[in-house]
Amino acid sequence: MTKLFDALMTGLDEVDAFLAGEAAGYKVTLPAEIDVKGIRKRLKMTQARFSDTFGFSLDAVKHWEGGRRTPESSARAFLTVIAKNPAAVISALHPVQQPSRRSTAHPRSHA
Repeated sequence: MTKLFDALMTGLDEVDAFLAGEAAGYKVTLPAEIDVKGIRKRLKMTQARFSDTFGFSLDAVKHWEGGRRTPESSARAFLTVIAKNPAAVISALHPVQQPSRRSTAHPRSHA
């Protein structure tokens, strides 16, 4: 329990230092290549569904999978998150719509 607490406190101290401008941000290491087709196949999605679900153009997905283009760093970062936790991404991008509350009040009669 103490190790967990110490790790959490260290993390909070690092966040405080970063927010106070006392420490530099973290450098993200992205993969140079990413297997878009492998990610999509693991999710059992067609190219069209994958592009619709995650906001990529269908052409981009086709080009990435065909090796004609490489995803830019921001797309590789997003694809990495999709590969690690697709449910979280889907939940964030497609929140459940709450039914709108229509007024159930009856119109007043003007008698």
